[in-house]
Amino acid sequence: MDSANQGLGADPLDADVPMEGAVGGAGLTEEEKDELKLELSKVEEEILTLRQVLLAKEHHAGELKRRLGLTPLSEFRQNISKGWQDVQTSNAYKRTQETLSQAGQMTSAALSNVGTAISRKLGDIRNSPSFRSFEDKVDNLKHKMAAGDQGNGAGVTSPSGTSSSQDHAPF
Repeated sequence: MDSANQGLGADPLDADVPMEGAVGGAGLTEEEKDELKLELSKVEEEILTLRQVLLAKEHHAGELKRRLGLTPLSEFRQNISKGWQDVQTSNAYKRTQETLSQAGQMTSAALSNVGTAISRKLGDIRNSPSFRSFEDKVDNLKHKMAAGDQGNGAGVTSPSGTSSSQDHAPF
């Protein structure tokens, strides 16, 4: 019993030490005080026994874990996994997941609309007269370059079938 009270200060059975907030034994007879002290002694002895039993059980559990190959790291992993499962099943997580899913769908739809608009605008630009004129000039230049590689550049016609009067012009 002494080992359980080590480092706790004075012995609680010591009647000479006043206890804070204690009512005191003013209305108790010596016989009642002796009974209470005896009961207190028994309770403290039971507490000590229970501590010893708990310690023995903890050692036994540690030995079983060691024999099963359960390390503190594996226990930590299991605790983390269990904690993550608890988080995933919580209402807050589910609401957040639903909100983020809806936000993702809305973002996807918005980006799809932007992509469609850009595609349509690029199609309009490609079909514009300015772009067609530029495209014809580039195509004409390409044919001139190809004809120049084959020998003389004379008599080269554009893809539209017209003859170019600027044989040596860059564009």
